[in-house]
Amino acid sequence: MKQFQNRFVKSEEGAITVDWVVLVALIIGLSSALILVMRTGMDNFGGNVDQALSTATVSTGDNDNAGGITSAGTVNGE
Repeated sequence: MKQFQNRFVKSEEGAITVDWVVLVALIIGLSSALILVMRTGMDNFGGNVDQALSTATVSTGDNDNAGGITSAGTVNGE
């Protein structure tokens, strides 16, 4: 029994598997954190785009002025 314990402790079989499991777990954890950070930023950006498009006025224009999108704070689309 003592010989088995010594061989088991000295054996390095499976050590590479543990390394890969730890590495993959780290990659998954960092990816999840990155997704959460990006999702928050994209939600804020999407809200800003939504607000800008909701307040924009679309003009078809006339003979003197070209048509286009006029957003809040602009004069004649400029």
